[in-house]
Amino acid sequence: MALARLGRQAKKPHGLCVKMTAVAVLGLCFVFIWSMFSSSSSSATTRRESFDDINEPISADAGVVSKSGTQSGKMEPAKKEGSKEDGKVKSESNLESNDQKAVDSKNSLSSVVRGSQERNEKQVVDKRKEKADSKSPKKKRKEEKAVDVSGDGELENEKDDQNGEEEEEEEEEEEEEPVMDGKEDQEGVNQEGESNEERDAGADVVESTDQEVTEKAEEENDGSKSTGQKRKIKGPVFDPKAHYSWKLCSTRSKHNYLPCIDNEGGSGRLQIYRHTERSCPRAPPVCLVPLPHGGYETPIRWPESTLKIFHKNVAHPKLAEFIKKHNWVNESGEYLIFHTNQSEYRKGVLHYLEFIEEMVPDIEWGKNIRVVLDIGCTDSSFVASLLDKDVMVLSLGLKDDLVDLAQVALERGFPVVVSPFAARRLPFPSMVFDAIHCGSCNIPWHHNGGKLLLEMNRILRPNGYFILSSRHESVEEVEAMSTLTASICWNILAHKTDEDSEVGVKIYQKPESNDIYDLRRKKNPPLCKENENPDAAWYVPIKTCLHTIPAAIEQRGTEWPEEWPKRLETFPDWMNNKDKLVADTNHWKAIVEKSYLTGMGVDWANVRNVMDMKAIYGGFAAALSQQKVWVMNVVPVHAPDTLPFIYERGLVGIYHDWCESFGTYPRSYDLLHADHLFSRLKNRCKQPVAIVVEMDRVLRPGGWAIIRDKVEILDPLEGIFKSLHWEIRMTFSKDKEGIICAQKTTWRP
Repeated sequence: MALARLGRQAKKPHGLCVKMTAVAVLGLCFVFIWSMFSSSSSSATTRRESFDDINEPISADAGVVSKSGTQSGKMEPAKKEGSKEDGKVKSESNLESNDQKAVDSKNSLSSVVRGSQERNEKQVVDKRKEKADSKSPKKKRKEEKAVDVSGDGELENEKDDQNGEEEEEEEEEEEEEPVMDGKEDQEGVNQEGESNEERDAGADVVESTDQEVTEKAEEENDGSKSTGQKRKIKGPVFDPKAHYSWKLCSTRSKHNYLPCIDNEGGSGRLQIYRHTERSCPRAPPVCLVPLPHGGYETPIRWPESTLKIFHKNVAHPKLAEFIKKHNWVNESGEYLIFHTNQSEYRKGVLHYLEFIEEMVPDIEWGKNIRVVLDIGCTDSSFVASLLDKDVMVLSLGLKDDLVDLAQVALERGFPVVVSPFAARRLPFPSMVFDAIHCGSCNIPWHHNGGKLLLEMNRILRPNGYFILSSRHESVEEVEAMSTLTASICWNILAHKTDEDSEVGVKIYQKPESNDIYDLRRKKNPPLCKENENPDAAWYVPIKTCLHTIPAAIEQRGTEWPEEWPKRLETFPDWMNNKDKLVADTNHWKAIVEKSYLTGMGVDWANVRNVMDMKAIYGGFAAALSQQKVWVMNVVPVHAPDTLPFIYERGLVGIYHDWCESFGTYPRSYDLLHADHLFSRLKNRCKQPVAIVVEMDRVLRPGGWAIIRDKVEILDPLEGIFKSLHWEIRMTFSKDKEGIICAQKTTWRP
């Protein structure tokens, strides 16, 4: 009865109003709750997106968060206002009819959302349009001034030239695209090394917080401003008011720490110590690598160091076990002794080199063949013997072994670079090595579609030689290697086994033209696309294709370089601005002879391993060619690509980004040379002080560093050197330019 009575009342007009009122109230509650959750979600997303780098200083992030919060605060009232209007429309529609209420509420809600989306899209389009319209065309490069070498080599006689060069480089820094940079996978790579960051960032640096916050905020929000111009850091490279308190790195590799190669993580039995690819911490370590146990002895002078070195300088847990299994090295007291002409080859390395020349007479060591890449550092007697023949051999120390023989080779005074070799290109330009040698390197060249051999094909000069020696190859390996070399059109010049040493030697030659590629029945591997840059080598994956061989006379690689030493002073036809190259050569020759060798206080008798941290045309290395040194010419990845010309001169070098750690062991070099390096990196590296820490890592105790730069950079840099307890041997400045010569000590915190 009661239910029937309620049903009859619901059919009355006022019952309909009750139902409509209830529906309207429920609708308002739903819209209110939906708007609250939508607003908070949007706000939380905005705050999270502002933490691009969770490892940045708190003060810097705080500045960015406050700005992002302001933007989200402006958006939320608009949403709430739209929600109120929506509710008002719904309530009015409910007073008319239930059907009309549903239609109006749906339309009003969609109009609010659609209007908000249109406004946001319009703002984004307007910002992009303004940014595109405001971009100025690239400035024309200025011609570099001729160098006046009539002076005595002091800084005042070269100031104008350095200023002209620096002005040109400043412009190129804004307009040059990186020609060898392929860091599309850098973000993922960096994440692998984040476990080291908190442990290795061991320096307490007290800097100007206000400036740091301002610069970070400007950097993060640079894209939102419609200026369209590249932002330049107005502050100094080094804060002159900063104070530095250094700590030792706490890593498992300890005194042999390589920040971008030693990946230490895991727990228990799953400890990860080495890995197959380069992986740098997100923030470069600013801790100091400890010295070996028992201290570090001043390296034995060259050339005596080819025969013996101090064992404790290269101490490694597995090195002693390795020594027992090989007769070409043994331990005698505190030294490691290397026997003359003793090697992995039974009759000695000299017999091995003569055997190769007998197989292919065109291989004239030291004349036709000058620059050689040796894969692996198992037996550095090969490098030592070729140095006596004026052959510059650069050894590639692979990080798949734990004996650290690359460090032994560096201690002996041989050119070595440490780099994994798996999926990425090696940091060298294309077509630069006269020959590549792989002696018992145990690399499976035919695996993964022959990727690694294709990388050898990229860096090998047309008509260059690939020398492969091994013992007891299996039939399957021989057939696979034959199929692979035939697919890339390598001609096997000789294949012979030495009866005395039982070493089988194969010598392949790369083709000199593209005609032979067209004769292949199977186009596998295919030719690379025309837009594929063969010189791109920094974080670039190995391509499974063949690069075409240059054909025009004005292209690099069409002609074999002059014989050594004529090629050092011969400028090929494909090089433009030969006057500039001649001027650079004379410029550095005057500086080295009149200043570096006599006026810096450097004991050159103790210098063997040298690094030019910002080489241009190799003029500094060429000026030292008469000294008993070798020079690693480093061309920064964002500088103009001049490394191919350095190799053309018969010198060696490598690409590198100085915002990261260099691929070598601690205490590798006796002298570091940096000409306007910090001026160049002013707008790139977030922590320029980390470059100084890296210099401390790669420089041996007792080694020297010669820094040429602007006075505004050198003054605080001198303070950093003093905080590291380096001894300042000489400083000179004139007209805003200067030089610092500092010597590293054995001090450690």
